[in-house]
Amino acid sequence: MNKLPQTGTEKAKSHLIDSAGKVSQDLGLGRILGQVLAVVYLHEGPSSLDDIGTKLSLSKAAVSIATRQLDKIGVLKQVWIKGDRKTYYRTSDHLASTLQKGVLDLLRSKLQSTDEMLKEAETHLLDSVENDERKFLEQQIGRARKIHQRVDSLVNNPLIKMISG
Repeated sequence: MNKLPQTGTEKAKSHLIDSAGKVSQDLGLGRILGQVLAVVYLHEGPSSLDDIGTKLSLSKAAVSIATRQLDKIGVLKQVWIKGDRKTYYRTSDHLASTLQKGVLDLLRSKLQSTDEMLKEAETHLLDSVENDERKFLEQQIGRARKIHQRVDSLVNNPLIKMISG
């Protein structure tokens, strides 16, 4: 089957959808969630599961799972259209603040797990013999702690907390 050439707007939408998928994947949320959110965001009016699935070449089940997850975190809202049995979605009225809070919460969670990982590594080092390798690892862990503290001070800055609500 021959595909028709994409218009400039179709290319722009495809690029934004792919990019949203990559960003979402980089954040550890999975590519599909970012792509689904972008499809709904870039569609004028509500989007049905079928519309989203067709646009992304995904099964209705995959789209349904993704939309439920996005609805649960508050970036999508389920809407009904009178006289239509399909389920439709649109982006949240508070999309920017919800995303901002979600990203900050994710960063805080990652910082917490990084802190625990560094503590565990330090505990393991206590059982090791004093040698050059141990000194090197202690130095590298110390450097990682400084980076961790800088990022933590940014993410947990009172001003950032106040802005993100």
